[in-house]
Amino acid sequence: MGRARRTLSAELKARMALEAALGTGRRPEIVNTDQGCQFTSEAWTGLVEASGIAVSMDGRGRVYDNIFVEWLWRTVKYEDVYLKDYQTPAEARLGVGRYFGFYNHQRPHQALGYRTPAEVYGLAAVGTEAVRPVGGEAAGVAA
Repeated sequence: MGRARRTLSAELKARMALEAALGTGRRPEIVNTDQGCQFTSEAWTGLVEASGIAVSMDGRGRVYDNIFVEWLWRTVKYEDVYLKDYQTPAEARLGVGRYFGFYNHQRPHQALGYRTPAEVYGLAAVGTEAVRPVGGEAAGVAA
């Protein structure tokens, strides 16, 4: 497959994703992307700006700007999404939401001295339901 075809495909996918997101009626104030050709094209930036959204791009070669977010999503995928194999978007939304409750309030984090983000940052619990990860028990909850 030629480079032009790959680029067109990536640009088309990005445009379709943006149009679908804008179709929800919700609009972010800013869209941040890397400097991939699909995000620097006039078609993309024009659509974003015409929608009243500011465009922000990471500097060229700034591959580590999003490393913490990339690590977070890798964790979410390996500890939840791949194990649960959600079948519908609604099921995924609910399941991943529950996982974030576990992640923030029950899962110890090595980088935080084996404490939870809730303990470190004083986060209030959003609901009281115990969330069990696949293959284990929630902290302090008997099976």
